[in-house]
Amino acid sequence: MTLNQLLPLVVLASSLLPGLLIFALPEERHRTRSALNLGGALIKLALVLWMLWGVYNQQLYEVRLAFLPGLELVFRVGPLALFFIILSSGLWLVTTVYAIGYLEGSPNRSRFFGFFSLCVTSTVGLAMAGSLFTFLLFYEMLTLTTYPLVVHRGTEAARRAGRAYLAYTVFGGALLMAGTVWLYTLTGTLEFVPRGFVSGLDPSYRTQLVLIFILLIAGLGVKAALFPLHGWLPMAMVAPAPVSALLHAVAVVKAGAFGIVRVVYEVYGVEFAFGIGVTYPLAIVAAVTILYGSLRAMFQDDLKRRLAFSTISQVSYVALGVAIVGPIATIGGVVHLVHQGVMKITLFFCAGNMAETLGVHRISEMNGVGKRMPWTMAAFTIAAFGMIGLPPFAGFISKWYLSLGALEAGREWVVLLLVISSLLNAAYFLPILHVAWFRQPDGPWPEERDYGNRETAWALLLPPLITAGFTIAIGLFAAAPFTPLEWAKLISLREFGTP
Repeated sequence: MTLNQLLPLVVLASSLLPGLLIFALPEERHRTRSALNLGGALIKLALVLWMLWGVYNQQLYEVRLAFLPGLELVFRVGPLALFFIILSSGLWLVTTVYAIGYLEGSPNRSRFFGFFSLCVTSTVGLAMAGSLFTFLLFYEMLTLTTYPLVVHRGTEAARRAGRAYLAYTVFGGALLMAGTVWLYTLTGTLEFVPRGFVSGLDPSYRTQLVLIFILLIAGLGVKAALFPLHGWLPMAMVAPAPVSALLHAVAVVKAGAFGIVRVVYEVYGVEFAFGIGVTYPLAIVAAVTILYGSLRAMFQDDLKRRLAFSTISQVSYVALGVAIVGPIATIGGVVHLVHQGVMKITLFFCAGNMAETLGVHRISEMNGVGKRMPWTMAAFTIAAFGMIGLPPFAGFISKWYLSLGALEAGREWVVLLLVISSLLNAAYFLPILHVAWFRQPDGPWPEERDYGNRETAWALLLPPLITAGFTIAIGLFAAAPFTPLEWAKLISLREFGTP
């Protein structure tokens, strides 16, 4: 086995092996547990950056493992896969630092960090999947490894959220599996290829391909929280803040959105999907989800629930960019995978800081919190401005390219949708900023913890400051080499042959 074949397996092992070792650690071995977590995260990120340089210089990283007769586990790292792997491995590192600080002194940390590592292994595995079959296996593994994180607190609310999460995601997985098996009976292959592998089928299969597309998108739409398959996500906000950050920015929701991208581009091919008439309905579903999520967010007092409905809205920009059909819209949709992840993880880190430091969980409790926790609220403000789409933050870049792509494709209504969405984003974020910065505290905080002359622990403060910095940097320097925008252009070039 060559080095290029071995690297994808080593990337998987860099989180799988630490996770398995962590399960065996006693609770009091917190330094060993932290070393395994951080060491695995650093090794994974270093390997991914190595592959980034290789893929940029047209190296092929691929390995095939025998699994079933006629079916192999295929791991292949190309531009699209690497785009998601960088997001997962980079944000895993900062989330690991945050989780170590957040869970200090809490029970069952070995169990938490073991499943935490297995969750990232599943995410990276589906990112590197070279076939729909491999993707399906890791997609289901992601469900199994995230469920213990959702129910980690062990409360009745956590167990209820876990039951809802399993009900939704197992149902979604069943739909995805049904579509995958049906597709295999028609094509005899499930390997991802640029511009899809179903376009060569006889036109008589069109009705079946439309039905298969519906099954695949519905199965992926559960994790992507497309309306009306989103119900599990707000309930899952009872999980600890690091889990919420992981669900929204790195793993589950992003896995669903990434899967939609792969189905449209590498199973059907976007032009073939457009030809059989399935992209416009997908655009309508995405548009409805964008508006629905924003409207529901406006009426949530619980901060994490407001952020959850914001995610429902924002992640659908990815599906919308795919469904518009065109090179510029592709750039806007694909780049939002990273942009939304960086901004949303910042918001959840900040929400966790306020809950852990002050006992603040509701927006109605946030009066004057900016004076007590100025650095945390500064990071929150930057991410909120990015979500609204203000320049020069990352969210502006996504919405700019989505708007240009919509005009290029003759979908002027999408521009109006994006304007309305931005106004709704402002309507549910700006009131938070107002009460935090401009109102006086009502009195003592609900459960204030003493950190001396610091606003909170460094392990809690540093991660949102880093990700808030990225929110600014990837907007200001969007045209620089190796930025998410430039990489999204490379993906669009592969799909359409035009930058």
